[in-house]
Amino acid sequence: MKIRESADMVICTCMGTKDNETVLVVTDTGIDPEISGALYNAAVDVGCETLLIMMEPRGQHGEEPSSIVAEAMRRADVVLAPTSRSLTHTKARRRACDAGARIATMPGITTRMMTAGGLTADHQVIDAAAEGLLEALSDTTTIHITTELGTDLELDVLNGQWMADTGMCTAPGSFTNLPAGEVCIAPHNANGRLVIDGSMAGLGLLDDPLIIDIKDGYATDINGPRADELKQMIDRAGPEARNIAELGIGINPAASITGSILEDEKVGGTVHVALGDNTSFGGDISVDLHLDGVVTSPHVHIDGRPLDLDIFVRRTMI
Repeated sequence: MKIRESADMVICTCMGTKDNETVLVVTDTGIDPEISGALYNAAVDVGCETLLIMMEPRGQHGEEPSSIVAEAMRRADVVLAPTSRSLTHTKARRRACDAGARIATMPGITTRMMTAGGLTADHQVIDAAAEGLLEALSDTTTIHITTELGTDLELDVLNGQWMADTGMCTAPGSFTNLPAGEVCIAPHNANGRLVIDGSMAGLGLLDDPLIIDIKDGYATDINGPRADELKQMIDRAGPEARNIAELGIGINPAASITGSILEDEKVGGTVHVALGDNTSFGGDISVDLHLDGVVTSPHVHIDGRPLDLDIFVRRTMI
C-alpha cells in the first residue's frame, strides 16, 4: 500500500469524512512530514476545510497540548493526531470529543505502519472480530493472565466498560487509535505480578523483561535492567501514575512488534497493561501519563475458563 492510499483509507473509511467538514491535522517535529502531508492532501481532495498545526513534541504520553491546539481540536469536525507522544489520554482530546469531534490519535506513526504494517489491515473485518470478543467478555468478573516468563496477574473487571478500538470512527464524539485493533477495559483492581517482555511505552523494544509487582491496583515494585528508566517517568507524573489503568487485548493480524507501542499493543494474540490515566476508559484516575506494556504469548482465563485469543485473530484474517 502506498502512503497516499493509506491516508485516503484513514480519511474516507476510518473517519467517514465528508466534503465541507473541517479537518485538523495536529503533528509535531518528531513525525515524518510525509505522513501529515499525505493526510492533509487526502482531506483537501475530499473537499474539506483542512488545517495543519505543527508543534514541538510533548515530553511524555498523555501530556496536554497547548491551549491553542486544544481549542482548535474542540472546534474541528475531524482531528488526526500523528504525534510523537499520545494525545489520547488528555483533557484536550476528551473535551474535543465532548464537543462532537471525531478523533484519530496516531502516536509514533511511521511510514512503515502506513504502507506495510498495522494500518494496512481491513478495519471493517477487525470491527466484526471485536464484536465477537466483546460478546465473549461480557459479564466477566475476573481476568487471570499468566505467561511462561512469570506473569501471574488477576484483574477485577466486574461491571467495567469494555471498549473496542477498531479504527472505525464515524460517529460524532468518537475516537480511535490508528493503527487500531484492540479490546480494552479499565480494571477496578489488580493483584499479582506482570512480566512485560514485548515493548514498553517510552522505552521501546525490551531486550530483557520488566517485572512489575502489583497490589490493590497499584504497581508497588518494578525490576529489570530498564526499571529505573520506567520509575523515573512514573515518579515525574506523581504517585497516581502507578495506577493499573488498562487491560487490552490485541486483534490486528497485520501488526507486529517493532518498538512503537502504537502498533505493538494491537498485535493479535498479545495483551497489554497500562499504568497511569484511565479516565478515557471510564476510570477516575486523572494523571498526565499513560504507559502501555506489551505481554507476548499470554494465557488468558475469564472467570476460570480459558479464552482462546487465536480464534479472534483468525477472524480478522478471513
